Amino acid sequence: MRKLLVRLGLITAVLAMVGGCATQGDDPQAGGEFTFVSPGGQTRIFYPAAERGRISKLSGDDLLTPGKQLGIQDFPGQVVVLNIWGSWCGPCRSEADDLQAVQDKLGPQGVQVLGIDVRDTQSAAADFHRDRGLTYPSIFDPAGRTLLSLRQFPRSTVPATIVLDRQHRVAAVFLTEMLESELLPEVQKIASEPA
Repeated sequence: MRKLLVRLGLITAVLAMVGGCATQGDDPQAGGEFTFVSPGGQTRIFYPAAERGRISKLSGDDLLTPGKQLGIQDFPGQVVVLNIWGSWCGPCRSEADDLQAVQDKLGPQGVQVLGIDVRDTQSAAADFHRDRGLTYPSIFDPAGRTLLSLRQFPRSTVPATIVLDRQHRVAAVFLTEMLESELLPEVQKIASEPA
């Protein structure tokens, strides 16, 4: 009986520790740096304004202009729609036109789509960009180093779209292919928030 009580006590302690780890960080990012917390199977995550974490440094090599750096700091006061893609990714090919449509429709309202090309060659990525007539810029990030700015974000999740509000805080994360009809209203909501 004593061994059983000791085992139950140990199991309870372990469960309490695991439960504490699972919930830590679910609450407020509250103005600090954004740290991704596993969504427990969700593919669409929305953050209320009071709980949004900031992304302060995200930059890398400009895909189409070698030697030039490009990052979110180039778009102050704008809603930035980060899209993680690769030319080898079927869903990325499908959603490129949808992202371009969001850029075309919401660009005048201070919205900027910014791609982050991962696990690719520069020639394949540049050809993909040009062949589809994409006008929004992309960061060339074959090793996924730029994604380190998105602390604990799973670098294997492609495509993924992250919408930053005008203060470059994470407002929404989509871990799936996005169509214009799904993305446009969400970005419009964030763009219409008071500055």
